[in-house]
Amino acid sequence: MPKMKTKKSAAKRFKKVSNNSFKHRASNRSHINTKMSTKRKRHLRGIHYVSSSDQRSLTRQLPFI
Repeated sequence: MPKMKTKKSAAKRFKKVSNNSFKHRASNRSHINTKMSTKRKRHLRGIHYVSSSDQRSLTRQLPFI
C-alpha cells in the first residue's frame, strides 16, 4: 500500500473546525479591489465555510488534518 499523502495546496487554503467542516478565506480578495464596492469587500471579509457537498472531497485530500 502506498503512503497516504496530504494535498499541500489544500492544506494551505483550508483549516478544520470542530464539527468536521472546513473554513477558508473568500476568493477575489487579493488584488484589484479598487473597482469593488465597499459592500462587496465587506461581505468577503470574515470566515467562510465549505459547503456540505464538498466536505467529502476535502477529507480525502486532507487525511491527517
